[in-house]
Formats: sequence, C-alpha cells, structure tokens
Amino acid sequence: MRNASHSAPRPVARLLVALLLMGAAGVGIASLPHGASGLEALRQKLMALHALQVAHPTDFAAGFFTLYVVVTALSIPAAALFTLAGGALFGFWTGVALASFASALGATLAFASARWILAPWARARLGPRKAAIDAGMQRDGSFYLFGMRLVPVFPFFIVNLAMGLTDMPVRRFYWVSQLGMLPATAVYVAAGTRVASIHDMRSITSPSLLLTFGLLGLLPLLARVALRRIASMRRLARWARARPRRFDRNVVVIGAGAAGLVASYVAAAAKARVTLVESSAMGGDCLNTGCVPSKALLHVARSVHAMRHAGELGVRVTPPTVDFAAVMRRVRAVVTEVAPHDSVERYRDLGVEVLRGRARITSPWTVQVQAEDGTRELRTRAIVVAAGARPLVPPIPGLDQVDYLTSDTVWGLTELPRRLLVLGGGPIGCELAQAFARLGSQVTLMEMQPRILVREDADVAAEVEAALRADGVALLTGHKALAARIDNGARRMRAQGDDGDIEIEFDALLCALGRVARTQGYGLEELGVALRANGTVDADAALRTSIPTLYVCGDVTGPLQFTHVAAHQAWTAAVNALLGGWWSLKSDLSVIPWTTFTAPEVARVGLSEEEARAKGVAIEVTRYALSELDRAITEGATGGFVKVLTPPGKDRILGATIVGEHAGELLAEFVLAMRRGLGLNAILGTVHAYPTWSEAARATAGAWKREHMSPRLLSWAERFFTWRRG
Repeated sequence: MRNASHSAPRPVARLLVALLLMGAAGVGIASLPHGASGLEALRQKLMALHALQVAHPTDFAAGFFTLYVVVTALSIPAAALFTLAGGALFGFWTGVALASFASALGATLAFASARWILAPWARARLGPRKAAIDAGMQRDGSFYLFGMRLVPVFPFFIVNLAMGLTDMPVRRFYWVSQLGMLPATAVYVAAGTRVASIHDMRSITSPSLLLTFGLLGLLPLLARVALRRIASMRRLARWARARPRRFDRNVVVIGAGAAGLVASYVAAAAKARVTLVESSAMGGDCLNTGCVPSKALLHVARSVHAMRHAGELGVRVTPPTVDFAAVMRRVRAVVTEVAPHDSVERYRDLGVEVLRGRARITSPWTVQVQAEDGTRELRTRAIVVAAGARPLVPPIPGLDQVDYLTSDTVWGLTELPRRLLVLGGGPIGCELAQAFARLGSQVTLMEMQPRILVREDADVAAEVEAALRADGVALLTGHKALAARIDNGARRMRAQGDDGDIEIEFDALLCALGRVARTQGYGLEELGVALRANGTVDADAALRTSIPTLYVCGDVTGPLQFTHVAAHQAWTAAVNALLGGWWSLKSDLSVIPWTTFTAPEVARVGLSEEEARAKGVAIEVTRYALSELDRAITEGATGGFVKVLTPPGKDRILGATIVGEHAGELLAEFVLAMRRGLGLNAILGTVHAYPTWSEAARATAGAWKREHMSPRLLSWAERFFTWRRG
C-alpha cells in the first residue's frame, strides 16, 4: 500500500467548533444579571402582541397568515423568524397550522411567479445553482424537492424560484412542499413556544429551552440520515427479495491496485471483515506496469544522459553502451523488490481475506468469485469497486497488424527498438519517448493536438518540447494517425497534418493515448450502474454509485487517474461503505498535485494560468526563474521556472506550476500551503536551508512580496532614513 493520505473530516470539525461556541455562549448568558433591559423590552413587546391577539384572535391570526404568505411569495428570507413568532404568539398546534399552510402557499405563489412572470429575472438571480437543482430533479424527481425541503441545502426562496423554472406541476409542488417543510416547521414553532416562556436571563439556560434549540441543530442531521435511508430503500427496491438476511462480510473490495489495497487496509484496520478479490497480479497497474517500472526505466535513462554529458562537468568518460536486456531485467527486479509491500501475505497478515479469482457482482449485496478451485458467493453489506483502467487503443485501421505496444505491454521488450513511434503527447507518451530516446532509439512522437501536454500551460509545454528535441525526439504535433500497414516487411503509419499526409516508418509502435475505465465483465452492466459520458462510473462526493451499496474509487471513477488520488478516494470509499449510509465523508479533490516525470519535470497543483483565464478568475502571476537559484547553478540545472497564481493584491495561492529538476519534490510546500490555507507570506517567513532546491519556493514568495510593496510606504521610509542620517 502506498500514498494512503487523507484529510480530516471537515463536517465533524465544524460540528465540534459549533458546539464549543454554543457552550461559550451559554456560559456567557448564564453570567448576565437578572432582568437585563433588552430582555425586558422583548417581553413587553411580546405581551403587547399577545394582548392584541387575545382581543382580536381571528383578525390577528388572519393578518399573521397573510403577512407570512406575502413575505414568502416575495422571496424575502424571513421564514424562520415568522415560524418562531408563530409558536411564541399562538402556541404549538395553532402555530404549526398557520406557519405550515402559509409557508406552502407563499412558496407556491413564488413558484408560480417565477414560472409565468419573473422567469428571466429568476434565471439571472439563480445563476449556476439552477443547474445543480435541474440535475437533482432529473435524477430524483419529486423526491429531490422533498429532500431539499427537509434538509435545506439551498435557501427555501431559491428552491421556490428554481422549481418554477422546471416542468413540475403546481399541485405536486404544493403538496411536496407542504409535507417536506412540516417537520422543520414543527420544530421551529416548538422553539418559539419556549421563547415565549422566557421570563428572565437565567431561564434562557433552562433544560427545556436548551433541548428545544438543540433539536433545531440536530434536525438537519437527522433529516439527512432519514433521507439517505429513504433514497437507499427506493433505489434498492427492485432487489428487495435478493437481500440476504445475514451477511458474511462488511465489505468486499474488487481490485487489488492502489485503490483496492488502501480500501481493504482501512476496513481491516477498523476491525471489519473485508475480502479483497483480484484476478491478476497484486499491486495493479501502478506496481506492475505503471509508476514503479516506468520510474525505474526513467532512472536508467537519466543516468545514461548524465554520463553522455559528464564532459560538461570536466569528467572524461567513454560514451556509455546500453544493454537493453539488462536494463529491462533491472526494471523487473525493481518491481519484484517492491512487490512484497502489496503481496497477498502482507494483506492477510493485516487481517484482509484475499481471494484470487474473477469477481462478478450479482446483486447489491452478493459477489460471485470464480476461482481455480470453484465458485464462491460472498454476502456483504457493501461493495467497493476499484477495478482501475486499461490503456486506450485507438480504432486505427491496420493497428493489429503491426504488433503495437501499450504502457501495459512495453515492459515485455527485450531488444531496444531502433525506430520507435509513440502516439500521444500526454505525460505517459512524453516520459517514455524521452526515456527510449536517451537509451538510443530514434523516437518520433505524434500528437493530434497543436502541442504536447495540453493540460499544462503553453510555456510549460514549450520547456518540455525543447528538452525532447534536444534528446533527439522528432515531434509531430497537429498530426492525426490514419492507418497502419506492413509494406514489404516494413511497418508504416500514414498520418495527416496541416501540410497533407505523411508516412512514418517504424520498428515498434507505442500507443500512449490515455486510459479507459474498466467497467465491463464484473456485473455493473447487468445491475444498471450509471456511467458518465467518458465511460467512468458515476458517483457522488461520497463515492457512492447509483446503487447505494456500491462504492467506487480510483481510475474506474476518476476524474484524476493518479495513484495518490486513488489512495485518497479509497480511504473515503472504505469509511463510507463501512458506515452504511448513516454518515458519510466527502472526497475532497480541491488540492491535488501531479507530476510529469520528464526531464525537466513538470509539477502542478491547483489552477493553471490558462485554466484561470478560461474560467474568468482574476489572477496575478508571479514567476521565478530557476537560473537565479544558487543550488540550480551549482548543479548546472538552471532550466525551468516556478509560477504561482494569486488573487490580485492577495497572497492566497490559487495554483502553482514548477518546471525543472526535482519539480515534484519542490511542489509539496505549495500543496501544504494551499491545503492549510497558508499564503506566500507564510512561505516567505519560513527559514529554508541554504543552498537547497526548496529555496525556490521562498524566492518565489519574495518575488511576489517585492511586487506588492507600497510605493508610498517606501517613499516615506526613504525620507525617514534620510532624516535619521542627519
């Protein structure tokens, strides 16, 4: 297991802070003197209103009802105050009746006005929130409205307006709103009755009043749990007869890659009974065909490059000879050395039941495992799918005839290809193209987009392009592969570019065009699990699929296909699967770093400059050239830069990109700062050892600080020090 990182559960932290503040407020209130003037004035006003209500009960109730309807219909956010007042003035039952019907009637009037009168204004006011509500309505229909009434994710007046822009019938909107708002209305009215019973400052801390207001705080939590259970029951209704009476396991994890290993580890650490099913090699793609072998190969390629350029340092060496078969043996040896970390034996020692076989989900609670010794059926409360992804193979005519390679199969090579054609200018394509070029292959890299590394800024891609060309890689950007063939024993690829068709002759072809989620072959199709347009499994922030007992993590759901993201998601998915929907954590991908391990490396977290401008985010860009860093100068590695995005005039970090040696390591300081809400001033105020690469972060912060010094303040400082000199 690697990279098992997670963040503290923020909802729990916020709840603890709220409880502490409530406790402090209670102590403060209890210490106030008896008969404070503010409370006495409030009591006098309540008594006057109550006297008016007693003298004219019908008219007073009608006036209150009408005013409540008008305020709600006009989308004035004061419903909570009116509901409390209803309890204080009319008592519980009358207050509930008045507030409930008035709020539902006013909401319906707002709904109708948004639909037939104020539609353009409502659309403009709601903005992106309307899209979220539309998506919820499309997914859950009337139950979505019921849920928002019971647990107010959006303020009620926003819900009224947004629903008016949907095709929901008016009658259905009214009765769903009436039922959905009733529990909260009853609790608020009850709280209002307790407010009316306050006679002095000390009565504020009476147990009954504290209990009532405590219920106000607990209501959303209880309602959220109830909604989850109801939604879960609705989605599982078609399999109700298949639900086992007893379960053998708490969770079954499918797939023993980075995500599956972390998920099973978390479940075992919590002393749950967990079964991990894997049909192939333990460790998944990362260990066997991805991170580990590729970085081992890149290390060899960098060593060869360093030997070839040792003369620049005054060291005379014979040009190195690459024994490619030996290189690949070392790569496989590295995989073998790391493998015990992810082995069956280790995970069994941790308390995980590991089954070797092919898993198939036959119901939301059962998994069938086909192994060499027969078939077993596992009954489990929850299932975590961590099936990973496979290399994308494009539908190019003739591709099967030329024995193409992928990032999964390239490790089987025993001879260095004399001419290697790489399709795809993403991270995998760039890394392997550069590695094979440094080992001695004639490499051509073909990319359909105008440039490589399209997810990064253009200036970042330009640095990598220059490095690839310097290593002898021929770059064909803006070219689309059309067809492959074998002509008189020679492998050829026809491609189309801006200047017409060309042909490239090659000895080996590597497809490095990304990866596709593995969603077929283990029962997802039969269960009807929802997929996204890009083929990944659709899941909410809790990593729960359209079937509530099925959770996903890692490459099978995305959106970022990195080992560290898979591990982070796996922790969240495992905890949520064990809690069974009673409580859930959310996967937070707001601050996720990644590194492309070319030379120079490219590392980024947060927004890129081009992303920020495309989204209309106001930014300032601070750049620091590594050619100014003393440590970079001593090592002769002065290429590259650090680029940090901040809001105008502020030091908060919106994104950071580093191009250069050790970029992936240097990025960690910016990741930590973003995660913990620290700005560039905090980095500038941190002492860094000299001379180290990490000083680049402090130097970048210093560059930002120099640009934000007040000219007026500097002018006054100059005058002051001139005066001090006499």
